[in-house]
Amino acid sequence: MLISQYLHQLQLCARRKAPFTAKKLHAQLIKTGIELHGPLPNTLLNIYGKCGLLQDAHHLFDQMPHRDPVSWASILTAHNHANLPRTTLSMFPRMIMVDGLEPDHFVFASLVNACACLGDVRLGKQVQARFLLSPFVEDDVVKSSLVDMYAKCGLPDDAYAVFCSISMRSSVAWTAMISGFARSGRKSDAIGLFQRTPFKNLFAWTALISGLVQSGNGVDAFYLFVDMRREGIDIVDPLVLSSIVGACANLAVLELGKQVHGLVIALGYDSCLYISNALVDMYAKCSDISTAKDIFHGMLRRDVVSWTSIIVGAAQHGRAEEALALYDQMVNAGIKPNEVTFVGLLYACSHVGLVSKGRALFKSMIEDYRISPSLQHYTCFVDLLSRSGHLDEAENVLNSIPFEPDEAIWASLLTACKHQKNTEMGIRIANHLLNSKPEDPSTYILLSNVYASASMWENVSKVRKLMTGMEVKKKPGYSSIEFGKESQVFYAGETSHPMKDEIFNLLKELDAEMRKRGYVPDTISVLHDMEQQEKERQLFWHSERLAVAYGLLKAVPGTVIRIVKNLRVCGDCHTVLKFISSIMKREIVVRDANRYHHFKEGKCSCNDFW
Repeated sequence: MLISQYLHQLQLCARRKAPFTAKKLHAQLIKTGIELHGPLPNTLLNIYGKCGLLQDAHHLFDQMPHRDPVSWASILTAHNHANLPRTTLSMFPRMIMVDGLEPDHFVFASLVNACACLGDVRLGKQVQARFLLSPFVEDDVVKSSLVDMYAKCGLPDDAYAVFCSISMRSSVAWTAMISGFARSGRKSDAIGLFQRTPFKNLFAWTALISGLVQSGNGVDAFYLFVDMRREGIDIVDPLVLSSIVGACANLAVLELGKQVHGLVIALGYDSCLYISNALVDMYAKCSDISTAKDIFHGMLRRDVVSWTSIIVGAAQHGRAEEALALYDQMVNAGIKPNEVTFVGLLYACSHVGLVSKGRALFKSMIEDYRISPSLQHYTCFVDLLSRSGHLDEAENVLNSIPFEPDEAIWASLLTACKHQKNTEMGIRIANHLLNSKPEDPSTYILLSNVYASASMWENVSKVRKLMTGMEVKKKPGYSSIEFGKESQVFYAGETSHPMKDEIFNLLKELDAEMRKRGYVPDTISVLHDMEQQEKERQLFWHSERLAVAYGLLKAVPGTVIRIVKNLRVCGDCHTVLKFISSIMKREIVVRDANRYHHFKEGKCSCNDFW
């Protein structure tokens, strides 16, 4: 067989991604002694890289007596495809120092892509500086890669400057720039650019929709997804579906999530791994952990994201033993846990007081899996120790953190001091928190409670003054509830709802029954200086109570009432919801800013510690 015939066969292997056929042809080339002739080695190198056979690619690359820029571009790209961008960048100096070659436009594009994967804008700018001094300075492919890098690094203005310098803008450049604006929260710029692009294909739509979901504009993303469907865009790639499922999770809109799930099944993507992962996460975040488990157990293949999603979901819903059992199954299946897995596990341990298990997991994370603890890991670990009464150990861990602890971790320790009536430590932690000028209103309420229990009235007065000043900054509380296609949002103190009379009467009846059962309103969270009766009236109109009352009036009897609240549930409402679940014999699930609360038969899954 002639070299040209071998070359044709190898090119077919590259297009079809047929590595085993390529290896057979490689063996024939070795037998005939022409494996290093002409373009054959570079073609083989390209195939091995594209097919993920990195070891074979390396072996061939090291055997090549004369490597050229094409050889280097192929091996560097192979490392990018294998998700080894650091190796790509560390190999590059050898091209100059060992082979005496200068990078061409393909090599520059590989280096920029590696910087984009790492989010290393400093190194990316160094590569760009070298590119600007090279003969390839006008290459549009490299410029498109630079647009993508700056967009991924959160620098849309730098990306746009490069974008404007491209003479012939490809679909890749347009998509990268649209994504850059969208994911940075620059909605109008992203939509404006999308309207101008000549490539309104699925990938441009996906870039816009996914970017908006990432920047917290899930509602806008939904409307655009509907527009995309009306335009008749064929969903040949399911990434956009993954983004829309993610939007459902972020917005906690279960019924809409179910409709998207139906579309996923109709389009035949229900067996796609990352779509299934997104669905597990969505159902867990929408308070339907049972369906999340059903999808997980129905998956034919699971990766670390699959396992982590169900572990975190179980942990957030107060199912600690289940989360830990799933972790054991994950390890037995040969799946290596990641940083997020351990956040979920430590969170699970903290809510049932499994101190020894939590310590073992924290140690295993560092020693067995070489994962450096993040602030989230430390927060969960300190929470576990302090909840379980190990306050001194918790404080020692907190003080050993190699970076600046945030307000939440100090507040977690202070909450534990209050619960366990450790006044001395509580006052010390409270003073530290107060001096650090916290921003969360709930922290000030906590501080006020701690100082009041220690009879430090001057400090209480100081905190109260600060709280009054903060009232302007405090986000208005609201709660949402869904029934089928209907969604209702209630704001604290709202009295304009069409069903306000029915809601008021039901709440009044429930209030009377609760008082018979021993309910006493806890008005500590009411910041205003007013009479006790007025404070109780303010609590009466909190948004979660309005939403629950509406749910009791409108939902099918016996169904679970699901509420989403934008702020942390206050202590008094938490007590009220426990009473209501018992009186009405209904399960109520509330997703607040901190966690999920499953109220059933007068108890909450959080064990009154949130």
